[in-house]
Amino acid sequence: MATVFSKPQALTDAPLHYCPGCTHGIIHRLVAEAIDELGIRGRTIGVASVGCSVLTYNYFNCDMVQAAHGRAPAVATGVKRSDPVNNIVFTYQGDGDLAAIGTAETVHSAARGENITVIFVNNAIYGMTGGQMAPTTLPGQITQTSPYGRDTKTVGFPIKVCEMLSQVDGATYLERVAVNNVKNIRAAKAAIKKAFQNQVEGKGFSLVEVLSTCPTNWGLTPDKALTWLEENMLPYYPLGVYKDKYAESEVK
Repeated sequence: MATVFSKPQALTDAPLHYCPGCTHGIIHRLVAEAIDELGIRGRTIGVASVGCSVLTYNYFNCDMVQAAHGRAPAVATGVKRSDPVNNIVFTYQGDGDLAAIGTAETVHSAARGENITVIFVNNAIYGMTGGQMAPTTLPGQITQTSPYGRDTKTVGFPIKVCEMLSQVDGATYLERVAVNNVKNIRAAKAAIKKAFQNQVEGKGFSLVEVLSTCPTNWGLTPDKALTWLEENMLPYYPLGVYKDKYAESEVK
């Protein structure tokens, strides 16, 4: 009998700890598939962040390093520079990690053009610590610390990471994708694979921002969370390629 579907070798057999309906599991699989298809599992080193994805070292079947909150790009820089020819290094970070305490590490890793791959999961909220407002929380969005909705007059506007990094000369490839339907999942897979391929080819800093759901802290069922993402996050965070130095043209 022909095998038409199987677990990627780059994933372990450990059961995921994520809440029902959380799309971290989908993103994990896409990363693992990219690693497998490029044949780089033996060379790959992942850097886990702090947040809901803090246990990624249990799920990826490759060498993993745990970084302090927000410091994954800095740790990845050290790991990559220790053996730049052989090491393929990626970070897996949420928005509370990458776009808050880790903003400086993210920006300066891009500015230096570090040859690493950053997977940035944006669910517009702090997930692990209870659903507080994050730097990516939408205007008017209700969270545990913005019960009347995010007020831009007092706390400012959300940070759009791809748009911000597109102005950094050292960044090579920036794309925003989503995993709310099959079409977008396929596009996300292609973007993640390209980000790893860029590193294999020595092209420099690549970041893929993945719009994700948080049904538990959004207070929604899994299916309604997917609808909320489509109706609210996609208009504010448009999908697409924000920078690609090696493409014939850029889409912004």
